[in-house]
Amino acid sequence: MIYKRTSNLRAVQILLGHTKIESTVRYLGVDIEDALALAEGTEI
Repeated sequence: MIYKRTSNLRAVQILLGHTKIESTVRYLGVDIEDALALAEGTEI
């Protein structure tokens, strides 16, 4: 729900406790390129 509302992949990664962004992408079932582009542009 957080990802759908904010598109903040990095925040979801932290909340889930994933060490790799790829794990979060797989968990959410989103496109890897889109997800990585969002994560790189997000500051936390």
